[in-house]
Amino acid sequence: MNIDIERARFNMVEQQIRPWEVLDPKVLELLHQVKREDFVPLAYKALAFADLEIPIGLDEKMLAPKFEARILQELAINPDDRILEIGTGSGYLTALLASQGAHVYSVDIVEAFLQIAGGRLAQYGLHNVTLEQGDAARGWDKHGPYNVVVLTGSVPVLADAFQQSLSPQGRLFAVVGEAPAMDARLITCMAPGAWNTASLFETCIPSLRHAPQRTQFTF
Repeated sequence: MNIDIERARFNMVEQQIRPWEVLDPKVLELLHQVKREDFVPLAYKALAFADLEIPIGLDEKMLAPKFEARILQELAINPDDRILEIGTGSGYLTALLASQGAHVYSVDIVEAFLQIAGGRLAQYGLHNVTLEQGDAARGWDKHGPYNVVVLTGSVPVLADAFQQSLSPQGRLFAVVGEAPAMDARLITCMAPGAWNTASLFETCIPSLRHAPQRTQFTF
């Protein structure tokens, strides 16, 4: 065991993640089990536990550790949950989701990210993941309905298809809006055609590619 790495991981959890109101013991334990440094590009290994978004290439970034942890806590994933992730990226959040749920369908528009993430997930023995290449910024219902849907990039407008793809009691995490102030939301399907939206916190994260835009009115 590398004591320095484990100390850095401990500090990440205690100094970044707990203060951000992530207190679920299952989530905190998982952050120790799934090694974040294994999913960070080699050039940025030294920053694996830093409170920032790490570049992964092609102008894309990993979300900050506390943000990923908060997503997991808000979604309260169950062992039998079918999960849709929009934006595979490094595969780290994919691994966290797969460690808690029954199956993860993860879609990314960049084929190279899927190839890298697939190798990392295989090393962890996580075979309950289906990686697919495609543009899913407006929805991805081919494996629905889902118990959980996660958008890892922001959208100026949230496509209705994501809510429609939720099963009853299904949960959707999305960051909606435009810089500098975006709204992190948890949307729960209460019954067919009925949803409850909770505003969680303000944030600002990179947008999904090809995300639907607000209609601009001109007079």
